[in-house]
Amino acid sequence: MKDSPLMSKSKQFALEIIKVCNYVKNQHKESVLTNQLIRSGTSVGANIREAFYAHSKADFIAKLQIALKECSESEYWLELLIESNYHEDKTILDNCIEIKKMLIASINTSKNND
Repeated sequence: MKDSPLMSKSKQFALEIIKVCNYVKNQHKESVLTNQLIRSGTSVGANIREAFYAHSKADFIAKLQIALKECSESEYWLELLIESNYHEDKTILDNCIEIKKMLIASINTSKNND
């Protein structure tokens, strides 16, 4: 389980989110967007971890779908921070999109493996 690329990337993403949010709060005194982002951004990995302890295939897929929704929400908040010039480094947005693609692939694979 610890070797799962999705799990390790989502945890690293959560740590990056925490750093970005702390930076934006300290440098720009912005808390509305960062509060939303920290909730959704850290929730991605939490839901992925929950999926690995799912009771059934349906539960596994449901947890990954929740992670996907949180990832998509995080993408939105990151776009707002970047486009409003609160944060300049787009690497974190790229990481978010990569995780989103991995989640979509994992969900599709799980659904197709009957």
